[in-house]
Amino acid sequence: MRLSRRGLILGGSAVLAGCATAPVAQMPIVLAAAPPPPPLAPIPQITPPPLDPGRLVRPELMSRAMAALDVHSHRITLRDRMYLVDFQKFSGDARMFEVDLIGGRVTAFRTCHGRGSDPEHSGFARTFSNTPESYMSSVGAYATAGAGWGAQQGPNVLLDGLEYSNNMARDRAIIVHGADYADPEFLAREGKLGRSYGCFSTAHTDLPMLRERMGEGRLLFAYA
Repeated sequence: MRLSRRGLILGGSAVLAGCATAPVAQMPIVLAAAPPPPPLAPIPQITPPPLDPGRLVRPELMSRAMAALDVHSHRITLRDRMYLVDFQKFSGDARMFEVDLIGGRVTAFRTCHGRGSDPEHSGFARTFSNTPESYMSSVGAYATAGAGWGAQQGPNVLLDGLEYSNNMARDRAIIVHGADYADPEFLAREGKLGRSYGCFSTAHTDLPMLRERMGEGRLLFAYA
């Protein structure tokens, strides 16, 4: 059977058309999974050092002083250290404490109480008052008010009483100052410290450091 030229052309066109419309095989696209992110480094937990590791301060006194820091935060502007006085202790014992609120360390000093708080001079403070001319010690929270100088007592640290039990401190001139009757020689001779008029008298050798470090705006808390 002979095919005409026209038939060959049409047949060839059909074949080409079929080839042109035949589906083209698509290569699959495989997306590689993203690598997992590296694990986050753990945040180190910084544990503050323990407060008063040597247990020098009576726990109740420490607890009440910490509460006073918050109650009087508007006046206690510096919270790096505070000062505590334990009037339950004998005057010959170290009973004023500098508490490092950052490092936890506690340093102890001696301090006197008022003669009106111990009329028999037993070495123990028995009663406390905020009344002028009572010559008694006052308890409660004080704010240190900076270094001062007096005609009688010389260099000192001024105090502002923050509570009803000691808010007459400025009127009564209740301060931290050095005194002969608080020096080690007096203690060695008498077996106890002498008595103040209500001030927190300290040894002359301790006063310069206390005067510098107490500064202004720190807590002094006295408790019995």
